[in-house]
Amino acid sequence: MAAMKPITITEKHRRPATQAAWNTARILQLYELPFMDLLHQAQTVHREHHQANAVQLSSLLSIKTGACSEDCAYCPQSAQHDTEGKQESLMALDAVLEAARKAKANGAQRFCMGAAWRSPTARQLDSVIEMVGAVKALGLETCVTLGMLKQGQAERLHDAGLDYYNHNLDTSPEFYGNIITTRNYQDRLDTLERVRNAGIHVCCGGIVGLGESRTDRAGLLAQLANLTPYPESVPINNLVKVAGTPLENTPGIDPFEFVRTIAVTRLVMPRAVVRLSAGRDAMSDAIQALCFMAGANSIFYGDQLLTTANPQFSQDQQLFDRLGLVAAKTEITHNTPLEHNTQAALA
Repeated sequence: MAAMKPITITEKHRRPATQAAWNTARILQLYELPFMDLLHQAQTVHREHHQANAVQLSSLLSIKTGACSEDCAYCPQSAQHDTEGKQESLMALDAVLEAARKAKANGAQRFCMGAAWRSPTARQLDSVIEMVGAVKALGLETCVTLGMLKQGQAERLHDAGLDYYNHNLDTSPEFYGNIITTRNYQDRLDTLERVRNAGIHVCCGGIVGLGESRTDRAGLLAQLANLTPYPESVPINNLVKVAGTPLENTPGIDPFEFVRTIAVTRLVMPRAVVRLSAGRDAMSDAIQALCFMAGANSIFYGDQLLTTANPQFSQDQQLFDRLGLVAAKTEITHNTPLEHNTQAALA
């Protein structure tokens, strides 16, 4: 009996522009490919659309920490969880600029600012807009994550020169209610629509290791891949379990399953910058190397994320040297709805 021909992305899973969008079932088929085949295909697609061995470097600063009214089960900044997380008011502009200058000196290309708000008030947004303009003047790309945006707020951020707005979907629609109850999935989609309509680039991804199934992971990626266009930047976070949060004792995801998630993300959103995000501090160098092989081409660069640890600059520099990786040239990709239809075909 003749050997069965291996399934490849260029055959069974190729999506012509005239076919239906990615769905959970079709993405699960990618997950089920042999590990080495999946990584090979992801790296092949990656090199068709991105510079080989180049990684975009971002730095993340919490400009307002703690006391958030949301109940996100993973988050130590929620006022509804009994954690040891600190609470700090909005940082002064001078302190933000000092952090931005340090990040740039250490090689960061994008400076991301996060505030633990459900949704910013007009006065809070005024302060953030001032920060965006000042950081932009340093020659850095700018990104903020401020929670849900009201009508008109995205336009104000765009006019201030904001490059990216981060607003993650976190998980699949089906699993979402197990993690968050203080806002629904549509709330998140509405904010993403406002950001896109205002002309700001979208940074949107999710978290794995929340206790979700592989089907939920595939469902999250289906949601992201079918945004029109899909996000320019897609952070994939591995849950950092923080004492006092409802998920502190959640079993960790298998490292190879995390790598699979990176690879599938690359295949269904080939032009996106895929960021290896939270949880990297707990990953071995070998797993990080596999993630880069699978198509990750962005990291948060610095000693800390919003409230959790991140590998130090020197560690990342040593890893980059060992792997032959370099900092990517700063370049914002522009996806149009037409490109979204064709690029998902992985042509």
